[in-house]
Amino acid sequence: MKYLVVGLGNIGDEYLHTRHNIGFDVVDAFVKKHGGVFRTDRLAMVAELKIKGKLVCCIKPTTYMNLSGKAMKYWLDKEKIHISQSLVVVDDLALPLNKLRLRSSGSHAGHNGLKNIEEVLFTNQYPRLRFGIGNNYPKGRQVDFVLGHWAPEEEPMVVKKTELSVAAIENFIFLGTEKAMNLVNVSEITL
Repeated sequence: MKYLVVGLGNIGDEYLHTRHNIGFDVVDAFVKKHGGVFRTDRLAMVAELKIKGKLVCCIKPTTYMNLSGKAMKYWLDKEKIHISQSLVVVDDLALPLNKLRLRSSGSHAGHNGLKNIEEVLFTNQYPRLRFGIGNNYPKGRQVDFVLGHWAPEEEPMVVKKTELSVAAIENFIFLGTEKAMNLVNVSEITL
């Protein structure tokens, strides 16, 4: 069984460890935990892992957020992975910082990365792990907030949720979407 894990983010030093790049950071942590290394390949940074007999292809698209679907489609097709065996890791303004949500499908909710994936794949029926980043910004400052770095007081929660996200990816692969959802979608995460 093969899986594709897609971390959403933007390439470039100015985007490193910003809220919008949490998908990259989570996939980095997952690949590091399992001893993998990223290489530059077509449309993405790619790491291939073998974990307990499962093949897991992890990508960080180099297409920029708004064209994430192009990279995801290419790697789904290249690796012959069914869309139900893919998991997109994405930041979510609609969720508070103390929440993670695993869904088997759903709307893009205005997220440009998910919107592009939906446009390219002609479906919203794919699993996604939504990492709440909150919406603690003044009116009209959404872009600055999303592309900004975590506040020092947010860092402990981000570290904990990154670890929980790595576990959620493992549960998705080894237990399936439904069981993983039951484990991930708790009311709130506390330190």
